[in-house]
Amino acid sequence: MPPSPLPSMLTPNLIGRQREIVEVLLRHGWDYMRRLLTGGAADEPELPSPAVLCNILIELGPVYVKLGQLLSTRPDLLSARYIESLSRLQSTVPAVPAADIQSYIRQHMHRVPEEVFATIDYGAIAAGSIGQTHKATLKNGQSVAVKVQRPGIEKQVERDMALIKDIARLVSTTQFGHRYNITELAEEFKSALTAELDFTTEARYTDELRQNMTDSPWVDSECLTVPQIIWPLTNAKILVMEWLDGTPLLQASFPAQTTQPSHLPTLPKLPQLPTLPNPIKPEPNERDAITSLLFRAFLSQYFVTGFFHADPHPGNIFYLGDGRVALLDCGMMGRLPPKTRSTLTELVLAIVSSDAQRCAQLTLQLTEPLKPVDLVRLESDYSRLLGRYYGITLERFNTAEAFAAVIETGIRNHLRWPANIGLFTKSLANLEGAARQFNPAINLMAEIKPLMIDLFRQQLVGDDPAQLLLRTGLEFRNLSLSAPRQFGFLLDRLSNETLQWNLQIQGLDALQRSLERSANRRAFSTVVAALIIGAAIISTSQRTAQLQWLSSLLFAAASLLGLWLIVSILRSGRWQ
Repeated sequence: MPPSPLPSMLTPNLIGRQREIVEVLLRHGWDYMRRLLTGGAADEPELPSPAVLCNILIELGPVYVKLGQLLSTRPDLLSARYIESLSRLQSTVPAVPAADIQSYIRQHMHRVPEEVFATIDYGAIAAGSIGQTHKATLKNGQSVAVKVQRPGIEKQVERDMALIKDIARLVSTTQFGHRYNITELAEEFKSALTAELDFTTEARYTDELRQNMTDSPWVDSECLTVPQIIWPLTNAKILVMEWLDGTPLLQASFPAQTTQPSHLPTLPKLPQLPTLPNPIKPEPNERDAITSLLFRAFLSQYFVTGFFHADPHPGNIFYLGDGRVALLDCGMMGRLPPKTRSTLTELVLAIVSSDAQRCAQLTLQLTEPLKPVDLVRLESDYSRLLGRYYGITLERFNTAEAFAAVIETGIRNHLRWPANIGLFTKSLANLEGAARQFNPAINLMAEIKPLMIDLFRQQLVGDDPAQLLLRTGLEFRNLSLSAPRQFGFLLDRLSNETLQWNLQIQGLDALQRSLERSANRRAFSTVVAALIIGAAIISTSQRTAQLQWLSSLLFAAASLLGLWLIVSILRSGRWQ
């Protein structure tokens, strides 16, 4: 296999890895990537089927699995069937042997393990592409989970990222690469993966989510929890957090029962859920309470704090032995700025009410146009899309599916969605999917409606109305002080005739060039006509050979110039 003409200086290690990648691609029949890596034409990519793409990424190793997981958050790049397949992508890496992990922990912990742990199981209870988890007990008797980075993963990431960035540079020369800014996507992936290699980032995310859930008036912190970080024992390579004893939510046992359990009343109105007593036995009506608890928690993340868990799949939601619900694995988190949160709230209402015009307006506020947008076509597309949901019962309304369809419609109209909207859509889809598996009778819109008034109040006045009032007053004060001065300056410029208007009208340059071409052709045709008339006058009054020669010359020049003018008009395609 010949080495590829990638733009970077490839070391022997990278050349060997590149050869491995080409062999995997050949084995799975993805001809486009094979041609790209071996110097073929970089035309528009043709993706393999979702199943084949997932198999390729798994076989290429942990870094490419992470790439697939990142792509699953980008519905602006891939269709729904690819997003669904990549969302389930998991690396099948074996656990690092216990002896190697023991040596690694001893090397990277700030203290000797024997001084910190009463017991520690060096056999992994869970293994992932970046790290693996072990159970331990501290000297004070507290059970903890110890997440350890896989030895050698940093070098592997550095090697594969160099190749991915080079591939991105090659793809960026295509129309596809330019349209989706592939080099920027590669940089984004590198930043995300680098942050994931630093466990203190995940620790900070976990702490922030835990604090937000504790402070939220929509969530009872006695019912929902996030692991507490043991900061003195946590560093970039090792993460130590409290051990939460439970099972994944979908594996929890809920015995059949049709009556409302006495210890778990129906959910009251805001601001809080009732506290689940300890311990409790899971029962059917607890499904409704737990589902409402989860939706309140995530709607608070999406629309109030803007900091949300981006991967709430069933394996990251645990039902604990004491009746609480826990959110685990805060490695992938998203942020939504206040303006985006407000726009998304309106977009939800526009979708539910089938308001295509408002949906188009809000989409333009969230997206970046890649080409001039046809607003009439965009509204028409949204009208057809939302017509599918008109009259549908709330029980059958799939919010995540509707959001994904809205995003896809925007893409077809040459709109680029920001990455955080992709994360939001992925998070909402995972949440709604897990909730429907856990409680098929769930009605998401029924969960949202009671929170809307509080949500609008939150977005209008914020957490501190006094601070908002003070800031608004200061802005009006500054406006009242500056407005007279600016108005006086404008009048002074008008009276001195020094005011200049600087207007930029889209498409005006093209119109100017068209007018100039038309004026030039008109002037040119006038010159040709003048030559013909002059030659005719001379030929009728010629008395000498010199005048006869001059008349013939003028006729020849006029004929050539006229022929050239006709040809240029025909070639322009605007002769009619």
